[in-house]
Amino acid sequence: MNAHPYDALTPGHILDAVETTGLRCDGRLLALNSYENRVYQVGIEDATPVIAKFYRPQRWTPAGIREEHAFSQELAAREVPVVAPLADDQGETLHLHADFLFAVYPRCGGRAPDLEQRDTLVRIGRFIARIHEVGRATTFHERPILDPIPRGEEARQDVLASGFLPMGLESVYRDLSADLLGRIQRTLESIGPVPQLRLHGDTHPGNILWTEEGPHFVDLDDACTGPAMQDLWMFLSGDLDEMAWQMQALLEGYETFVPLDRRQLGLIAPLRTLRILRHAAWLARRADDPAFIDGFPVFYTPRFWEDHILTLREQAAALDEPAPDLGY
Repeated sequence: MNAHPYDALTPGHILDAVETTGLRCDGRLLALNSYENRVYQVGIEDATPVIAKFYRPQRWTPAGIREEHAFSQELAAREVPVVAPLADDQGETLHLHADFLFAVYPRCGGRAPDLEQRDTLVRIGRFIARIHEVGRATTFHERPILDPIPRGEEARQDVLASGFLPMGLESVYRDLSADLLGRIQRTLESIGPVPQLRLHGDTHPGNILWTEEGPHFVDLDDACTGPAMQDLWMFLSGDLDEMAWQMQALLEGYETFVPLDRRQLGLIAPLRTLRILRHAAWLARRADDPAFIDGFPVFYTPRFWEDHILTLREQAAALDEPAPDLGY
């Protein structure tokens, strides 16, 4: 197997890097569950441990990471519960050591949110609205734009070029993915332009730490410009009726602060389809990373692609369904 850039990120390098920020490590080091980047809990002498995040080489520019950090700090300054990076004595949040860009975060505890509880969804909706209030204040210049068609086509081409598709499924995937992008394009045209704003970008439940006081949002690594629905739809699951009550609860909290254009309900299926396409492409791009080999062993088997094709066919049907009916 070819050497991977993270092979050079040894425990000694991690501790040395954190100490360049002025902290004194006590030698304790715990690798946390992360695939795209490498994230560690690091013990600090006579203080609470911190979280050190080492960015995947060549994924983001320093300017792009700093823009994400600035957004996090802007949210924290407005008392929106996000976990923002710590700044050193010079006010810097992004550091470089041994060719790795990294940041240090406070350690925050919490559990996964219980999405079966209506009150949980209401509170999540309220906090997402507060993120979006700040997000509307200005624009990103370095972060990407969530444009479904070019992003979907990029993912499609990456999968087709990856060599992982079984021979008997390559033509099926090629035709089905092209059809899905066509359906998404027609849906977007029928909805028309919707407002774009700075987003968290990846508000799946795993990026929320729930406490008695409510949620803390973590990991703005995918912060981008896009429609408000991108930060809402990932809390939906089940059939149309289930998604309707879930969205009603989210919007009960969200619209405490700002109304949501109901046309954006039509974006749920296109955004979900885009995420499914991009997830397969993400795995294909990272297939030589030892963490992915260990964490996603089924990806390297025909079964993954059979299931992926089935899921895409289900999404084709979902794109033909109406948006969830909220009853008003």
